[in-house]
Amino acid sequence: MPEGDAVYLTARRLDRGLKGRVLTRSDFRWPSLATVDLSGATVLGTGTHGKHLLTRLDHDGTPLTLHTHLKMEGVWRVYERGQRWSRPAHEARVVLKTDGREAVGFALGLVELFPTADEAGVIGHLGPDLMDEDFDLDEGVRRLLADPDRPLGEALLDQTVVAGIGTIYLAETCFLQGLHPLAPVSAVKDPARLLKRAHHLLRNGVYYGRPSTAGDRRGTVWVYRRQRQSCLRCGTPVLAGEVGGPGRERTTYWCPSCQPR
Repeated sequence: MPEGDAVYLTARRLDRGLKGRVLTRSDFRWPSLATVDLSGATVLGTGTHGKHLLTRLDHDGTPLTLHTHLKMEGVWRVYERGQRWSRPAHEARVVLKTDGREAVGFALGLVELFPTADEAGVIGHLGPDLMDEDFDLDEGVRRLLADPDRPLGEALLDQTVVAGIGTIYLAETCFLQGLHPLAPVSAVKDPARLLKRAHHLLRNGVYYGRPSTAGDRRGTVWVYRRQRQSCLRCGTPVLAGEVGGPGRERTTYWCPSCQPR
């Protein structure tokens, strides 16, 4: 599943293609929205909160928000007129056309349309957005410490604690802080520093256009998906394990020497 930095970059891609433009046609290949026609709507821009995309429109004076989530397989692509789609048409869930360009959401996991005034009721349960330049650190720390016995990795992946972090940045943040992802939240001595690190890594991911956490090794990571390979810091083989409750298990990675439990 794309993490907060990739979702943020998707929003910027949609802004470059659609912001300020008028839709000449919309095609929702989503059952609950199949009859919706947004022709004539002006695209005001696309914002994000964690892994959620919020495309805001003005439709005949009515502010609307198109809420999409990429889940595991989804992507948004922007094409010039006549350009061939890079994925098969049967995967398209939303098509937004303007003069000369169109944006296509493929294999989206969620598509909703509602009045912009209702946004808080839809995403208000989420924790502070780690991609936000003004990330609410105090609120993030409060939510993280609310359940001190919870495994740290499970808490960080919970989007109601902080929004935007996924398995890549979970593994990398814990490694750089010397924290075992399966240890309890109570083992974190400086939770503010932990969340600042996650915020910094996600923002760096936007700057480089991809996760880039291993110092000057741009485009590489310390432990993510490196099980059985030597730790780049100490040479100990990296381990992998599951974190999360039943039905929500995710694989995470750690160095047993650099991150003792």
